[in-house]
Formats: sequence, C-alpha cells, structure tokens
Amino acid sequence: MGRIQVLPGDLANQIAAGEVVERPASVIKELVENAIDAGAKHISIAVELGGKKLVRVEDDGEGMSPEDARLAVERHATSKIRKAEDLGGIATLGFRGEALPAIASVSHFVLRSRARGAESGTEVRINGGAIASVTEVGAAEGTAIEVADLFYNLPARRKFLKSDGAESAQVSRLVTQLALCYPEVGFVLTSGGRKLLQCPPVATLRDRFYQLYGERQDLVEVHRESGDLKVVGYVAALAEQGPTRGPQNIFVNRRIVKDRTIAHAIINAYSVASIKERSPEVHLFLSMPPTALDVNVHPTKAEVRFRDQSYVHEAMRRALGDALGRGPAPELQLAPPNVQQAPLGNLPLPTSYGGTFPSRWIPPGAWTARGEEGTAAPQGAALQPEASSVIRPMIALGQFRDTFIIAVDEEGIAIIDQHVAHERVLFERILERLTTGRMESQRLLEPLLVELPPAARQALVARSAELDRMGFELEEFGGDAIRVTALPTLLRREECVGAVRVLAEDLEGLDRGSRVEEALKRIAATMACHAAVKANYPLTAEKMAHILDELRQTAYSTICPHGRPVMLRLTRREVEKNFQRI
Repeated sequence: MGRIQVLPGDLANQIAAGEVVERPASVIKELVENAIDAGAKHISIAVELGGKKLVRVEDDGEGMSPEDARLAVERHATSKIRKAEDLGGIATLGFRGEALPAIASVSHFVLRSRARGAESGTEVRINGGAIASVTEVGAAEGTAIEVADLFYNLPARRKFLKSDGAESAQVSRLVTQLALCYPEVGFVLTSGGRKLLQCPPVATLRDRFYQLYGERQDLVEVHRESGDLKVVGYVAALAEQGPTRGPQNIFVNRRIVKDRTIAHAIINAYSVASIKERSPEVHLFLSMPPTALDVNVHPTKAEVRFRDQSYVHEAMRRALGDALGRGPAPELQLAPPNVQQAPLGNLPLPTSYGGTFPSRWIPPGAWTARGEEGTAAPQGAALQPEASSVIRPMIALGQFRDTFIIAVDEEGIAIIDQHVAHERVLFERILERLTTGRMESQRLLEPLLVELPPAARQALVARSAELDRMGFELEEFGGDAIRVTALPTLLRREECVGAVRVLAEDLEGLDRGSRVEEALKRIAATMACHAAVKANYPLTAEKMAHILDELRQTAYSTICPHGRPVMLRLTRREVEKNFQRI
C-alpha cells in the first residue's frame, strides 16, 4: 500500500474547521455573514458560556428549500458563485461554501430553515460531521442554526479556548462590528439570558453609531470621495487626550478586514501632525468596485489585496488628513457653584491682577466695539471634548501668568498655551522650508562642545546629513564630546546644548532603517520646541496677535508636534447656560 492516501471526508472537514473556526466568535461571524447575504433584516444571536456550550443565530432572510438545506452542509456547496470568473468581483460576504460543513464537523449542529412562502421548513441535524437526521418541521421563515459543544470531538482545540468571559467579550466585539457595518439590519445579542446588545434597524451610519457608542464629540467625522473610492467614518481627534491606543474597526465593502496598507495610512496621517506615537481609535468604511480588490486571500476572509495599493494608501491618508485638520480643540465645561449652600464667609475673594494688568491687555474698546462684553471664567473647570471644528479669527485680551493667552471669538473664550501654539507654528514652518531646501544656518565664532553617551553620539553622527539640512553642523570631537560649529538661525547659542541633547535622545530611539522623513520630523519638532516662546514670558499685544494669526494658518492647529493640546475653549453656549440665559 502506498504512503500517500486521500483523507476521509470528516477528517478533511475538521482540518478545514481549524482554518475557518478559531473560536465561538468565528462561528458567529460565518453564520451572521450568511444571514446578511440571505437578505436578513433582523438577526438574533444567543450564546451560553461564551459560545462554548451553545451558539444560536436566527434570521428572517430568504430561507432555504429542503434541497438547498441538505446541500448547504456539503463541502464546497454555495449559492454565491458559479464559475471561476466570479472570483474577480465578489460582492457577497461568503462564497467558499466551507463554513457550515466545517462548523458541523466539530460540534452538535442543527439547521432549521423555511423558504419564504413555503408551508413548512427543514431540519438537518449533524453530530461531528455525520448527518443524524433530515426532517420536515414547522419553522418561521428564515434560518436558525444552533451550534452546541464546539470542539467536543477535538479536545486539543477546545483546551485552547479562553475563559467564558474572554470568549463573550470576543463575541460582543464582533457583533458590535457587524452591527456598525450594517445599520439597516437589526441585531440582538444575548449571553446567558442577559441582553448585551439591541440595535433596531436604522437609516444611516450616524444613527447606528449613536446606538452603539452614544454621543462621541471626541471623534472627527471622515468623508471623502476620490474617483471610485469612498472613505467615510469616524476617527479620534488630534487633540483628544485619551489613551494612545484605541479600537480600530476597518471595513472594506462592508467586510471586516485587517490590512497593513490601511493601518500604515492611518499612522502616517497622524504622524504628519505629531511625532507622538499612537494607535488611534478609528471606525472607517471603504467602498470600491469589487473588481478593484481580491478577497480570496485568507481562509477567514480577514484580509484583502488591493489592485492599486498605493492609490488606496494615498486616498486614506488624505481623507484622514483633511478630517484631522478640522478636528476640535478640548473644551472647558463650567461646574456651576451651588450658591445657595455655600456659606458667605467661605466665598473666594476676587482675583487681584496687580499693576502689570493694563500694560499687557488690549484696550477695552477693541473688544466692546464688536458689541460684546468679556466674561471671566470661574475656577474649577473640568475638561470635556468640544464640538467646534476650526479656529476662527480671535482677539487676544491678555495673558494669564505670562504663560497662557486669553482670547475671544464669535463662539466663546479660548485659553491658548503660548509655547505650544508657537511650537505648532514653527514646526510647520520648518517642515515647509525643508521641502524646498535647507534651513538658514549661522556659524559660531567659538564652537560648542557637548558631551554625550556613546549611543547618543552615534545617533547624531548617523543623521548628520539630515541635521545639516536643518542648519546644524557637528562632528565627533573625541572622547565623549560632539563639536557644534553652526546652528539654525531659529536657535540662540544658549539653547544649543539643550537642543542637541534632546535631538540625540529623539534620534537614538529611531531604528537605523527608519525613513529620512521620520528623522526630519523629530528634529523639526525638537527645534520648534526650543525656538518657541517659553512659558513665564511676558508678551506684548502685538506678539499675542501675531501668534494667534499664525496659528490660524497652520494645517493642524489643535495640537503641538508632541501631541499636547494647543488651546482649551469655553463656548458661548456654556457661558450662557451657567448664567441661566438659555
């Protein structure tokens, strides 16, 4: 007898199940996608013990005839495609015909289905891949599938499942993603008899997003069309000070995917405005012709391959860049004092500004001529996200502690960190100059010696070409020292040592294979930080007005290159609400 044999059908199905079915959530994904392909408008999912004991998915789709119900559990049986050419433009979520037989081979499987208009339904029972019975039953129109004791006949696979709570979390995350992508379909998720999610059908993505996440003013809406590619969704604002890592839901033609091209475009869009490393929260939906991508590249259909990868990357990067440029600044929300309960003797005294107050403030007429009156913000404000999107022309009223510019516009009051705002302006100016040549440099009459650790010295020497474009001229001097012979004109001599040390720390963290653009951004951010006006530095009215005007011209005015917020806002509505004018 030869060494090579054809595998039995049940064993082949179990091997296929290992590729398609990783955990209970994988089962639910395949069953829900089949329901959506069948035109379901309401889908109910129930799980027990995280889906390890039971998974039940019911839908009101078109259902199946007795013949189709029997064929549906056969391997490579599908209604989605007919010939090889169909693979070039797949418009359905499923198409391989592997999911149902793979699931049935590793569980106690029950399928009940009734076609629309039929008088009765069909029930197919399968245990570990072997058909136990096929009977006629009464059933509602649509399809209901029960998967019990997943991997009961594969103990090696079952022991790798996580705890009930962890598997339930995976199921909840998946159903949330599916519900987000199909707002016209109603979803109900029940776990252990407890309803975890209930989303009736709605008309728009905005409505479904509100159902799932509530009011999220910390996110920015994305909407861009480029040729036959459309990108919509929501992404974390640049100025959002929440966690640097968040959920990333990516859908291509309403299919959940994980794609390196899209992930890189997201990181690139955020890195243009800031060198702060983050994996932001995004919910993005790409739509394109089915012929422009290949979905048949992964057993679980979790990956796609684009026909024009660079085009998709650039379209994504521009879509996010446009949205982030309109993103909001954080807003101050007043906490109104409880005047009735506060004892009179404990009320704070009015703030005294001293004799320097008038000399650094705009004359009152410059503001009252607009028909408004300035309002002092009370103490104890709490930070909340803001809903406005662009920086309007502002009038600087003065400084607070020689560090923050207090300004007003048509929408309310703004508190601007003068150092961070100036840093944003200088950063974009430096990068703009570098794209057209090099920074202006000034040679030092007496070179400076800066002592650095070996790794830091090597980082500077390795990036000497980029540093030269920035206006730095430096070389190894021997021992632990670097000799600096020229500086950018933006920096003063006394700032040189600190700037070089920070540059060395920044560049030391970059891999040797990093792109030149990444190194230049880090250098530009450090230069801008050291050249910007410092805190505790008094500004004239003209200088404050200049910073605000320059800030309005920047592409990303809500954060500095290192990710800190430029301003906090107190909207006119918030002020009026606390004075009971609304």
